Amino acid sequence: MIEVRHISKSFKGLQVLKDISATFEKGQTNLIIGQSGSGKTVLMKCAVGLYSVDHGQVIYDDRIFSDMSEHERMNIRKEVGMLFQGGALFDSKTVEENVMFPLSMFTKQSFEEKLERVNFCLKRVNLENVNKLYPSELSGGMIKRVAIARAISVNPKYLFCDEPNSGLDPHTAGMIDNLISEITKEYKMTTIINTHDMNSVLEIGEKVIFISEGNLCWTGDKHQALNSDNEKLNNFIFANELTRRLKK
Repeated sequence: MIEVRHISKSFKGLQVLKDISATFEKGQTNLIIGQSGSGKTVLMKCAVGLYSVDHGQVIYDDRIFSDMSEHERMNIRKEVGMLFQGGALFDSKTVEENVMFPLSMFTKQSFEEKLERVNFCLKRVNLENVNKLYPSELSGGMIKRVAIARAISVNPKYLFCDEPNSGLDPHTAGMIDNLISEITKEYKMTTIINTHDMNSVLEIGEKVIFISEGNLCWTGDKHQALNSDNEKLNNFIFANELTRRLKK
């Protein structure tokens, strides 16, 4: 479980997060949603430690991450998997080398042990016999699956996903959503997903946190989201649904 308690964050005098408190549950897909510029990306980056908070606390299973030294934080970062927008694979490395990268950074395993783990993770995301391919030889969906394999290679307790469906067609996006949901339950991870895709909310939104103008405006699940009387949430949901229909 990850908690944020009364966190605030400003940049050059502009307050982006305003006294936000939320809990992200273990074994569930926790989605942060909101319009562009709402603060959802900043909230995720504060939770993972890419940004320091101005006020408040970030807590990983009763460990106050935001109060730790950089050396202390490194021990928690070994327990974190990251799925970046676009996949963020190293273009000059093969699939095998990309997935092996966190293992080389955070473990002392032999090459044979790391290779065994790489192959296991690639098989888990339904990718086999692609070890020696480069990212330029992969489709968008394959890149995201390799990125997921890399993120789970160290068997993390916590998984952060930044816009995992960005740039994907609806069918592939749904496949990635389902894969993230499956591995979350399989490994009992605390998974936090930053997204503006309402299809993701309706498919895998076990816990949904809606951010608007730096404020936490609503919390619930995907079923409650469709029946909420929160005006800002409804405007966001139905604006996204209208946009989706117009694109068809």
